[in-house]
Amino acid sequence: MVLSKRIKELRLEKGLTQTQLAEKAGINQSMIARWERGEREPIASAVVKLGDALECTCDYLLGRTNDY
Repeated sequence: MVLSKRIKELRLEKGLTQTQLAEKAGINQSMIARWERGEREPIASAVVKLGDALECTCDYLLGRTNDY
């Protein structure tokens, strides 16, 4: 659940809609929505894309560190 929470928190912090984040990361918007709701978890390559788009580390998204 850390992952879903952090994706949404960072997206909102950056003032992005799910659609904008999806476009920035090259990911389908419906997947962003599922990840934020905790229904699914992204594969490793998607976590890397999210980290790049949200300007944070993969470790931060995964809850391994609090520094992004």
